[in-house]
Amino acid sequence: MAESLLQCVEISKRFGFIQALNGVTFDLHKGEILGLVGDNAAGKSTLLKIIAGYHRPDKGEVYLDGERVEFASPLEARLAGIEMIYQQLLLAPNLGVVDNIFLGREESLMGILLNRTRMRRRAEEILSKLGGDDIPLDSKVYTLSGGQQQIVAIGRIFASNPKVVLLDEPTASLSVKAAQHVLEVVKELSRRGISVIYVSHRLPDVLSISHRIMLLRRGKLVFIRPANEVTEHDIIRGMISE
Repeated sequence: MAESLLQCVEISKRFGFIQALNGVTFDLHKGEILGLVGDNAAGKSTLLKIIAGYHRPDKGEVYLDGERVEFASPLEARLAGIEMIYQQLLLAPNLGVVDNIFLGREESLMGILLNRTRMRRRAEEILSKLGGDDIPLDSKVYTLSGGQQQIVAIGRIFASNPKVVLLDEPTASLSVKAAQHVLEVVKELSRRGISVIYVSHRLPDVLSISHRIMLLRRGKLVFIRPANEVTEHDIIRGMISE
């Protein structure tokens, strides 16, 4: 049996009159890519933000490595080993590429001065791995294209040593070629034993890289199945069936 790294039990969340999540229970295995799909009101982003410490659930429990966790902030989740790339890129537009990659993870000399030489060298290695060799390290992030900004955001993952990576529509603003590169990066995370929850409306992409597919509809879990037993038709039918 696969080792369970993350467990969510009966997760519910309401925003005013809207029930965003209703009793969602699932687990995430070590090194697994779990494709999370559903329509625009399914609750996918809300679930990721609860796991990442951005929201607190109204009901339910989250377990990491078998221990119950209650994150008060995204920083607490990150320190516990959970990284998230949001659909709305949370970058600092007036800072440079290197500073954004290491924001909140700065490396220092003797605990005092920033080790900018090492940070720059590591940033070059990270961007090269992501196919971002053409991204100038000294540029302000606001001057980069949408695809380049997404690569910088994903680069943050490699500046830490996460257990779980949450990706919310990471290829939405990318070209087909750049999107394919991101998919290869996600598979590399899995090979390294890092668990991934991958959200995308690009169903062929989700099916091509995921080990299991999890479908939400109107905040409720419809199914979790092995990806090789799921088709695009199954997903679409699950989105619209009552």
